[in-house]
Amino acid sequence: MKIARLLLAACAAVWLARPPTASAFCGFYVSGSDGALYNKATLVVMMRDGTRTVLSMQNEYEGPPENFAIVIPVPVVLQRENVKTLPKEIFRRVDSLAAPRLVEYWEQDPCAPEAMEDRAVATPMGVASSRRGRSGGGDLGVRIEAQFTVGEYEIVILSARDSSGLDTWLRRERYNIPQGAEPVLRPYVQAGTKFFVARVDATKVRFENGHVMLSPLRFHYDSEEFSLPVRLGLLNSSGTQDLIVHILARNQRYEVANYRNVTIPTNIDVADSTRSSFGAFYAALFDRTVERNQGAVVTEYSWDAGSCDPCPTPALTPQELATLGADALPGAAPPVAPGGRGGRSRFMFMGGGFVLTRLHFRYGKDGLGQDLTFRAAPPIVGGREFVRTAGGGLEEGAQPGPVNNFQARYAMRHPWAGPIACASPRRGRWGGPPNGAQPPPAPALDLASAPRGAVQLASIVKQNIPEIGVISTSPATPLVQASPPSPLPVQPPAAPPTPATRTGCGACIVAARSRTAVAPAAVLGALLVAAMIVRRRARRTTRSRTQSTS
Repeated sequence: MKIARLLLAACAAVWLARPPTASAFCGFYVSGSDGALYNKATLVVMMRDGTRTVLSMQNEYEGPPENFAIVIPVPVVLQRENVKTLPKEIFRRVDSLAAPRLVEYWEQDPCAPEAMEDRAVATPMGVASSRRGRSGGGDLGVRIEAQFTVGEYEIVILSARDSSGLDTWLRRERYNIPQGAEPVLRPYVQAGTKFFVARVDATKVRFENGHVMLSPLRFHYDSEEFSLPVRLGLLNSSGTQDLIVHILARNQRYEVANYRNVTIPTNIDVADSTRSSFGAFYAALFDRTVERNQGAVVTEYSWDAGSCDPCPTPALTPQELATLGADALPGAAPPVAPGGRGGRSRFMFMGGGFVLTRLHFRYGKDGLGQDLTFRAAPPIVGGREFVRTAGGGLEEGAQPGPVNNFQARYAMRHPWAGPIACASPRRGRWGGPPNGAQPPPAPALDLASAPRGAVQLASIVKQNIPEIGVISTSPATPLVQASPPSPLPVQPPAAPPTPATRTGCGACIVAARSRTAVAPAAVLGALLVAAMIVRRRARRTTRSRTQSTS
């Protein structure tokens, strides 16, 4: 079994009394008591550079306050420097930045002057223990390879000769693992896998409404394969699960290599009612996309992590990228101490910026045949307030592009309702409200828990979505084009306008239709006289040449 598949078996079975509600699960959790632990939600952020992968995961639990632990199969003995705890806020930042967004625009005063806009297209750890290589299982064949403390986690790296011995050792150490766990442990033991056991000291954590608020864990490793095993998480699944993976890589977007890829429909105008039910609307849009693309993984975001437009939350800073793993990438150096030269890490200057990709996979118990394997993919653009056609229409869907500028974006628009008192109004310019600042985009978060089944897409969207077979029944927003043709002047001119310059057939027709009418008889007579004069001159010239020749 390859290294990545062993380590990323962190996304293993949910060995619990009941399955989590909707969210895919990363980790094998065991309780220190007879009570069951319930996974509430899991966020995964992966950073990839060369063969180095940094995996960060955040988990929330519902359960008793007794000690419990996380058991993760790993390919090698991890050392203290491979493991960190992270601030919980970093996951909310990543999730908000890449989430589908709802924006609101007001048409600007058509008589206002044109405005030019620029658009984008370390945590303390415990001291390592010297208790290495100690046999903790005796005749059970379990060996403690390393032991150290990181934050509230007391970490032990185990090896085992057989799965039955490991099963027995965990039970003897008062870990309440369910019956039937041994067959799941067996292939990892047979492959020589080590086991990362992070015991949580309940005296060092806080609880909120019965949820254990644990520090997220981060660890890194090297592997030729870039993958995320998730199949074992189905063992205790009773329904559909959502897996959302955020991938950060230098100048590179990623997609899955062993499943179909599809991008979410984007740049869609929606009814004002979406403001109070954006999560439910997006869940309906996503479900329809998956229904039309069975088994597909949906790309919802791919953009430079250091910019955004529009921004539900500020873009990621170099320090936040370091927190998520940039400091562990090849060639990176530790941050310079305060007062030292430079003040920044070397990784900030190597390899360019990071692209943040968000992949969303929703699957049932029988719909997941393989673990996810990732591959590099070319840049795409879409979901921007960007004119695509000469007629002024916004870009639709995902298209190839020079950089990654793709996002799931949906807009509520308010056409101009004030007076128009200028000769050449410019319609279809969108921005903030007439008297106030433009509200920030609203991200769709916690989508696994979004209500489903009550939203009728056709009555909410204001345009057809042919790629998923949705025909809109809602009135379209007028004047959504960024640069429509100017209307006729409000006041007619006092005198006939100067004839238009002839620049082509289209210009000729427009100019002729805009001129003041002339009497048809006068025009015809002038043309006949001119023709007779030209004909007589031609005859005289021909006669003169004939006489000279003879």
